[in-house]
Amino acid sequence: MSAAGKILNLWTNAFLAFFYPEVCQLCRNQRASPAQGYVCTECRSRVQFIRPPFCGRCGLPFEGDISTPFECANCRGLDLAFTSARSAAVARGPVLEAIHRYKYHRALWFETFLAGLLIQEAGPELRAGSWDGIVPVPLHPGREREREFNQAARLAGRLAAATGLPVRNRLLKRRRPTRTQTLLTREQRAANVDDAFALRNGPLVEGQRLVLVDDVFTTGATTNACARVLQVGGAGAVCVWTVARGV
Repeated sequence: MSAAGKILNLWTNAFLAFFYPEVCQLCRNQRASPAQGYVCTECRSRVQFIRPPFCGRCGLPFEGDISTPFECANCRGLDLAFTSARSAAVARGPVLEAIHRYKYHRALWFETFLAGLLIQEAGPELRAGSWDGIVPVPLHPGREREREFNQAARLAGRLAAATGLPVRNRLLKRRRPTRTQTLLTREQRAANVDDAFALRNGPLVEGQRLVLVDDVFTTGATTNACARVLQVGGAGAVCVWTVARGV
């Protein structure tokens, strides 16, 4: 992170500490500072990080003793445009609650916690790979005005600062509004985002290796639709990283 970024974080943390008590905003029982994203050590201990074995394509975790790379039954036969999808943690407990409040109730103090999980898990792999940029999944302009921010863009910015990769905020656009994916089936999700994304006029992606970032991966319909646009645009490879994985 740049010196200016560190100074801004210090001022932000000081501002939050002045106006908000240093209490965990999830359990309300333990102490938690702005630097912790107001999530205490006890709530952090309940985070279920995704560890092997997991599907090498979509990152779905599995129980049992599997020592060789494998692709899950859900991925077989699907025309997936991304090479792999990985998530930092399982979407339940403190992670799911923090994401929900962050996205829908503008609880921006949870960003430090959520971005920290993503950076911890994705950072080492991205630094070790030959990636050219980080691309957040875009919101439709109407939805972004309503929410006042794009959580994927903010998380991508944090990950970019931690890895030194450029963030490509203007590469993709959502050209039509879509229904929320939450209550849709796998087939409905895929239909919902079909033809919803496009490349903006701008730099070409020919041969570039790009990292798509979003908050949650469930069926992969949204990230796959974005990856397809990048693939058709000439991207050499697209991988996906999210904070959480629905299971």
